[in-house]
Amino acid sequence: MASTPGNQKSTHSGNSQGKKSQHAEEAIFYMNCRAAYLTVLKSSLENIKSKEQLSLVLQQAGRNPSQKTINKYWTSQTSSLNFDDFCAILKKEKPATRNELLEAFGKIDTDKAGYISHDELCKILTTRGDRMTWEEVASITKQADFNCNGKLDYNKFCELYLSTREQCCKAARARLETDPRLRQQHLGNQTETVPEGITLPSTPSPRGCRRPAHKLPKGDSRAPSRPSSAQSSKASSSTTVTVAASSSSRNTKLIIEPDTMEEWQCAQSRGCFYLEENGEIISHKYRLHLPQRSALCVTIKPFSIPQAQGKPCPWLSVDTALFILKENETQENLQLVSFTELQNREMFGWRGELGAGVYWLLPFTTGCRLRKGKTQIAGEAKLVWRDEDGELALTKEFRAALLDVFETIDLDGNGLLSLEEYNFFELRTSGEKCDQEAWAVCKENFEMKKNELTRQGFLDLNLMEANDRDGDPWDLWVTLLSLGYNRALEMTEACPFVIDVCAERCKPRIGAIALEAGGSQLSRALCRSVVNKGEAKVLGGSESIFIHTCRSGSRITSVIENKSENKVIIHVNNEQSKNCLNNRGLTVFAVEVAPKSMMVSQHVMALNEQEEWIYSCVHSLVC
Repeated sequence: MASTPGNQKSTHSGNSQGKKSQHAEEAIFYMNCRAAYLTVLKSSLENIKSKEQLSLVLQQAGRNPSQKTINKYWTSQTSSLNFDDFCAILKKEKPATRNELLEAFGKIDTDKAGYISHDELCKILTTRGDRMTWEEVASITKQADFNCNGKLDYNKFCELYLSTREQCCKAARARLETDPRLRQQHLGNQTETVPEGITLPSTPSPRGCRRPAHKLPKGDSRAPSRPSSAQSSKASSSTTVTVAASSSSRNTKLIIEPDTMEEWQCAQSRGCFYLEENGEIISHKYRLHLPQRSALCVTIKPFSIPQAQGKPCPWLSVDTALFILKENETQENLQLVSFTELQNREMFGWRGELGAGVYWLLPFTTGCRLRKGKTQIAGEAKLVWRDEDGELALTKEFRAALLDVFETIDLDGNGLLSLEEYNFFELRTSGEKCDQEAWAVCKENFEMKKNELTRQGFLDLNLMEANDRDGDPWDLWVTLLSLGYNRALEMTEACPFVIDVCAERCKPRIGAIALEAGGSQLSRALCRSVVNKGEAKVLGGSESIFIHTCRSGSRITSVIENKSENKVIIHVNNEQSKNCLNNRGLTVFAVEVAPKSMMVSQHVMALNEQEEWIYSCVHSLVC
């Protein structure tokens, strides 16, 4: 029998309410996950690195894991767990309910008196399961709230346990809500608040449908932190981009023809991206001086330094970009000129004309390929050894690594380290600077030419450091690890790069001015470039939220623009993407966007560029 319109409407309304309820539950679960994680770790991009840390973060989420539970998720093959793994664990490990707790105590209290003697409790807790010490048990039995006359009132104990657990969870959520730094960190983005005087487009420029983002490859065991529910939300927008194999590294005619370049004047500088412990990426920043208006070609690419035979060079596949900003009267008001959107294999570039003046060059990488890994290291490399006379010497492997380091920090590539170049190295490895007096001491003890440190001088400086600690390599390892090397002397958490600037009518000058995170200037430039060059879609069901998607060479970036007066939380789902990886390492996540602001949702690249990849992403409004 056919259903009546009234019945259809009622059924549809019921389904809609059910979907909204499910979506709200997922949002609450995800918020609790974030709150617990950020109570222990600095960022959701930072990984859990030990059993003790896993136990602590689970406790912050209201769980009370046994050692058996911890061992289930942290096996002999586990080196770290990410935020996505943590969310998956919480879905499996439900918090104990009041009935479950009372049932457990009831098995001990066979008389059903509501009490357990301290002697019996102590015997059980020190001999069964995760055995406690006598001192730990005593700390429980001394609590007056649920102990009397040598007995434990387990009903009161359960009440206190549950209320304390809820208070801890509430405190974690409150901390997350009141600390804007944490709200940004857990999402792995920085917001761009629209400055006064800059009017965002009143309407988007939907130039057709672009296409989105990321799915973990087959064989990747990381489960999504939340099940797909984006399709169930009324306010949503989907985007799909299909990229043919190898087309992301297309051979764009980027460089001016050689015969026309002969009279052009060029400047070059090296630099490096460094991956911080919390997943943040820092790099050198530069000033470019142009004495007069000129046609320009600006490029950036990973810097190929010689490696010991058989050593991998993972940074060569890292994506790079440069944002060009015009310096005005104040450094706080830099104007985006352009960015390197042309690509020729691993090189990204920009061609155009710039007027005389000072410009900032801000290097950028998405973090899709420069990220924390879980690679197992077979053994620690040896850095120093003693010869027949007992004298310390650098090992062949360590010397090779130091020479690679030298190539990376020799920013002008002249084979010597100036005090300025050396200080960037010092800031990265020790957080301090070398002054002129200390540099003069170096000149007396180590080989220099024209007041700059030679390669041999740099090697001898590190050997002296080993001698100062009587062969203990601890300080040497601190230096290497801060420069992105692992214990096998492989550079896995850094990406050296080289910038070239060629001008037709003048001599350009480029110099490094800082070594730091991109900050708000880079964030604004990045968002602005995507809005200017990408395609926009209105988030279905909302007139004030737009999803901008831009493909630039081998990467796709999406930006969420919130024109409303209220903050919004956007659910991002990449489960339909194929052969993709993103900068978050998460398949499903949420982004909080402040009122009148823009924020990067994600960067996406091909996992294997030799195969077709599909970016298919759904953005939906949570609240």
